[in-house]
Amino acid sequence: MSNTVIIDPVTRIEGHAKIAIELDDAGAVDSARFSVVEFRGFEEFCKGRPVWEMPSLTARTCGICPVSHLLASAKAGDAIMGVRIPSTAVKLRRVVNLGQFIQSHALSFFHLSSPDMLLGWDHDPATRNVFGVMSAEPELARRGIRLRGFGQRVLEAIAGRKVHSPGIVPGGIANPMTEEVRSEILAGLDEAQQTAEDALAIFISMIGKFEREINNFGLFPSLHLGLANDAGTWENYDGHLKFVDADGNVVADNVDPANYRELIGEATRRDSYLKSPYFKPMVAPGDNVNEGIYRVGPLARLNVCKTMGSPLADEALEAYRERAGGTANSSFFYHYARLIEILASTELMRVFVEDDSILDANVRATAGVNHRHAVGVSEAPRGTLFHDYSVDESGLLEDVNMIIATGQNNLPMNATVLQIAKEWVDGPEIPEGILNRIEAGIRAFDPCLSCSTHAVGKMPLDVTLLDHEGTVLSSVRRG
Repeated sequence: MSNTVIIDPVTRIEGHAKIAIELDDAGAVDSARFSVVEFRGFEEFCKGRPVWEMPSLTARTCGICPVSHLLASAKAGDAIMGVRIPSTAVKLRRVVNLGQFIQSHALSFFHLSSPDMLLGWDHDPATRNVFGVMSAEPELARRGIRLRGFGQRVLEAIAGRKVHSPGIVPGGIANPMTEEVRSEILAGLDEAQQTAEDALAIFISMIGKFEREINNFGLFPSLHLGLANDAGTWENYDGHLKFVDADGNVVADNVDPANYRELIGEATRRDSYLKSPYFKPMVAPGDNVNEGIYRVGPLARLNVCKTMGSPLADEALEAYRERAGGTANSSFFYHYARLIEILASTELMRVFVEDDSILDANVRATAGVNHRHAVGVSEAPRGTLFHDYSVDESGLLEDVNMIIATGQNNLPMNATVLQIAKEWVDGPEIPEGILNRIEAGIRAFDPCLSCSTHAVGKMPLDVTLLDHEGTVLSSVRRG
């Protein structure tokens, strides 16, 4: 006899998903699956649209990180036109992406994950949310909100709007930066950097309490993928593809992003709309795609780079690696890596914005269709993002493939859920706090499953345990 526990929906993530945990006859965990139960279809309904519209259209893929899609799409447009965009436009794109990292990572840490760490995994779910943090730690909550607000102001100032910005276009940037905008950004950087430093210090002060979580929230060997550059510094916008293994050894390097299909395959599963990318060279035909499991995002980027490229973040990276034992393979360290990336983003943004060349008015190159196929790749907060376009002679899309960071983390998220369930679940009666730990394993990856859903507070959740005949053995309701 097998029993199944269903967690549906998973809370405090962007989008709709469920988790199914199967128990064997003895009540032990036999398997666990993370399934995405919503369908978007962007790859299909973008066909026939002009490539010039694609940044604006694909930005609608996500309301939390639209800039990531704007950048990847615009870079594909650059390549379709065959242009080299002005250097100032590159700097402005980098600044806006750093602002995107700040606002998205701040949302993940302060709003979605800090309730578990500050209030406790077993805290009352009615207040185990950002409002509970506001009550328990009002100053920290306020600073987290202001930090995210700063990142959003950067997006608005450079790209035109906080969400679905129109200012990132094929060929560069729509409008140059003004002195007024530069002054506004510089005026907010001191507070943003200090908040990043303080949040990192708070996390480090708590990390000793989470030894069990570190060892069971997705601690397993995998590959790690990120963009890299020749200098070995942390990369978030350009560069080549680099894979390292669980010990930090280079598996693939200096790979042109346009050749991503040589390394990345995409598998599907009947019970989820989320594709499962895998590292193709490690998976023979007919093999289980889990043999090619890899992770993307903050954890992977910090494993791929040698340095962060800024003083404070480099110090933090050194301490991070000491705590991780070198290469970080626990998904719990996503939280830690995310905070280091916020700190690096504030430091690097200052360097770009203080450079007077950032005010140059030449920010856009123009051309027609010179190539019929192109791939645009950038680093989203959640990981490496691919936009692959084929167009006709008029620039109308004939084929679109988008590989989203969350999809690339699909296999690791499933492995994490299974590990957590095996560690904490013991029999058919599952306390609410253990259900929250299973969800928290998913939240560590900060998955973004849609552009319009975000749950805060007492979101309804029903978990029912059934036997093989469909008889209800136990039930838990939240909200």
